Amino acid sequence: MRTLKVLVVVMGIMLIGGFAALVAVIAGRLSHNNTPRSFATAIDIPRGERIEAVAAGVDRLVLDVVLPEGGRQLLVIDLTNGARLGMVELRTTP
Repeated sequence: MRTLKVLVVVMGIMLIGGFAALVAVIAGRLSHNNTPRSFATAIDIPRGERIEAVAAGVDRLVLDVVLPEGGRQLLVIDLTNGARLGMVELRTTP
């Protein structure tokens, strides 16, 4: 009988602690400022190149750029600040 009482008390404490943790997580997520940042930026595309496709992720923008000589590159842009993260050159294998 004593073991049962101890178990009930421990489970009650765990239940109250879990509820308090849940309330703390919800309050923490609600307190964050989730307003999107705005920015204005220019992306320089050299003469003769053209954008053939655009793909957007959660925080990335990928532009499929066709080069004048027929090659292709992927331009990766960070959507949080508009910065160019990198360029991936696509080559065909012989």
